[in-house]
Amino acid sequence: MNFGRIMPLLAMPVMLVIVELGAILLSLPLISAGIVVFENPESLVNPLIFIVILLVFTGLLLLLIRWKAEKVIQAVILISIFFTFVYIFSGITFVLAGDTLFGSGLALAASIAATVVLYIFPEWYVLDTLGLLIAAGAASIFGISLDVLPVVLLLAALAVYDAISVYRTKHMLTLAEGVVNLKSPILFIVPKKKDYSYRRDGIEAVGGEGERSAFLIGMGDLIMPSILVVSANVYTATVRFGPISVPALGAIIGSVAGLIFLLSYVIKGKPQAGLPPINGGAIIGFLIGYLVTIL
Repeated sequence: MNFGRIMPLLAMPVMLVIVELGAILLSLPLISAGIVVFENPESLVNPLIFIVILLVFTGLLLLLIRWKAEKVIQAVILISIFFTFVYIFSGITFVLAGDTLFGSGLALAASIAATVVLYIFPEWYVLDTLGLLIAAGAASIFGISLDVLPVVLLLAALAVYDAISVYRTKHMLTLAEGVVNLKSPILFIVPKKKDYSYRRDGIEAVGGEGERSAFLIGMGDLIMPSILVVSANVYTATVRFGPISVPALGAIIGSVAGLIFLLSYVIKGKPQAGLPPINGGAIIGFLIGYLVTIL
């Protein structure tokens, strides 16, 4: 098996586990800082609100892509990422420096610096490294804000939506192409060649064979199962292995299994909906882990 085929099989599952474990670690300072999205984590209305916001944001980006408003798209994405960094670094500095002006200033400075780096130097390893932090932070924020049942319903609904948007309406493919061309940091990139440069090469075909020079996976494909991991870890008071509950561990194992199943099709070169197998694996893994603790 050559470099171009073995890299995604190794890198993407590792990145998923990093996001999930990072989200668990970040949940502690974020809880301490009181950074949550929904006041009532048990409300079944929360997943509906999440989906509506997602649809509105997706629709806005599709319109901007159609209008060829590249600069506006970049601004919208970078502003969204900046505020995500603010929440993440605010939680971290709250633990380190408390609710102080120094802590707030440090969080703001770190957020500005990270966003600027993403803008001026969008190389694949920069996008992937800071993307792991963004994904872990976003998953942690939503994971501590939603109880397990709303998360399971959310992941199931998003898996159906992802399948429809990739295989039927195909608007998610249009969105991905538009974002890729702008080199915006909402995708993870795994090179197929050792000398690959995202800034120089983009993801255009290599070797004249019509094969892209890198594998791509949406940030949401790693964030969504990680939300369940965090929620299971926070809201299920069961047997634990260190800081990780058995249901959360089950969700991790299940999501990785789902991702590996997905990659067996992705390496054939065809775009695939990531959330059905990954979310499905996470839900099944969680349920198995939960049943193990109550039987």
